[in-house]
Amino acid sequence: MSDGLRVDKWLWFSRFCISRSLAQTLCAGGRILVNGIEARKSKVLVRPGDTVVITIGPVRRTVAVKALGTRRGPAPEAELLFEEQGEPERLDGAKKEAPLYRPPGTGRPTKRERRALEKFFLRSSTD
Repeated sequence: MSDGLRVDKWLWFSRFCISRSLAQTLCAGGRILVNGIEARKSKVLVRPGDTVVITIGPVRRTVAVKALGTRRGPAPEAELLFEEQGEPERLDGAKKEAPLYRPPGTGRPTKRERRALEKFFLRSSTD
């Protein structure tokens, strides 16, 4: 593995994923494209100059790999590993949603409100 790095490690080093297992799950789910080809297995190698498309939740980001990295370092170090290609794209076509707000003293959320909250948070974390 002298000329490349596994895509799950690179996603973890560059701080797109908080764990390698999450990066592996994204790969298995078809949410990672390397040079336009689905990286269904996390053993796919990335090299400097490759284009990686990452879909997490309702957001798709396209980045160019600038360096491979050797460890998961601080965020400023991770930013040196990639270059953003344009703005992140929202897949649902909607504008960024305002955070949910409940005025103080209104009591517990109703069942309908609780389901809306669960749907909102599950959609943004697992998609």
